[in-house]
Amino acid sequence: MDDMDDATDVTTLTRELVSIASHEDETAAGDAIEAWLRDHTDSEVTRDDTGNVIARREPTTGRDDALSLALVGHHDVVPPAPSQHEGGEYVVEQRDGRLYGRGAADMKGAVAASMLAFRDADPSCELVFASFVGEEIGGTGARAAIEAGFAPDYAIVAEGSTNYSKPGVTDVVVAHKGRRASTVVARGSAAHASEPEAGVNAIYRASDAIDVVRELEFPEVEVFGEQLRGTVAVTGIDGGTAWNVIPDECEVTVDERTVPGVRAELARVEEIEGVEWTVDQDLPPMDCDDENFADTVLQAARDAQDGEPELVTKPHATDAGWLTQAGTTCVVCGASEPGEAHTKSESVGIDVLERCYRIYRNAAESVSG
Repeated sequence: MDDMDDATDVTTLTRELVSIASHEDETAAGDAIEAWLRDHTDSEVTRDDTGNVIARREPTTGRDDALSLALVGHHDVVPPAPSQHEGGEYVVEQRDGRLYGRGAADMKGAVAASMLAFRDADPSCELVFASFVGEEIGGTGARAAIEAGFAPDYAIVAEGSTNYSKPGVTDVVVAHKGRRASTVVARGSAAHASEPEAGVNAIYRASDAIDVVRELEFPEVEVFGEQLRGTVAVTGIDGGTAWNVIPDECEVTVDERTVPGVRAELARVEEIEGVEWTVDQDLPPMDCDDENFADTVLQAARDAQDGEPELVTKPHATDAGWLTQAGTTCVVCGASEPGEAHTKSESVGIDVLERCYRIYRNAAESVSG
């Protein structure tokens, strides 16, 4: 396949996938992906009860003990802006070498590139394609697949890694942050505000808890020489019922960006009387545990572009966190650039999609079984 064929295929397939509404119901997008795989590959294609689409190709070596490499994406998206949605479909526009539309960057363009690489590669390992549902709402599809036995040895998760080290380059992410969302509830006892000593002010207790959070050290780790630093921040506070009542309850929300192996000591807030801490969501971070695999994908990326890609870290949680937690060795590599995902002007470069196709195909032919 020459470069013109690559561009035509990846553009056409991306336009088709992006046009399908999938912010409330991913079924139609999953149908399109499943049908394409059945029509254009001779792989084993399955669709689980959750809606995930998974396909498998045997290595050309024919070995039964071959390692497996998965090209992983998701076909759900966040809700579109009004300008991105018309007549039951998403609006897709092509101009100045880019495709515009909800999900173009995050991440149907990279899904399309993965599908084409899955079709065209001459793999030296078992090659797997997976497009999950529910990534935008906490990785429900990835978790369901893992619970059902999805366990590739290696995975390239096709989330954004373009323009991270420098403009015009698609890098390889070897670690990313997770996200732990917490609620801190402080309880006291109500009283009339004219006699504050008759009660216990829950807002004051919450303020003491906030001081604890403010003084926490941010965790930091190093992965293959790259630094990844977490954060902790109070993002909301809600307490009190009337201007003349001492409040008996106050709720504080905390956003924590976690790093592999280290957590901020948020449990310390419970040392304050009347304060309880609850974890509401915990999206795991990711760190690659095999430098040889990271270097193999990095070389595949070098061979696919003129620029010089690097091993980098990423601030956002992805399904790679769930896969890593389950024992799969992961990196992240994809077309989305910082500032593109989830915006009303979301777009992706067609040249970058072609580049990602070449990276995925190169990697599939380089990972030894």
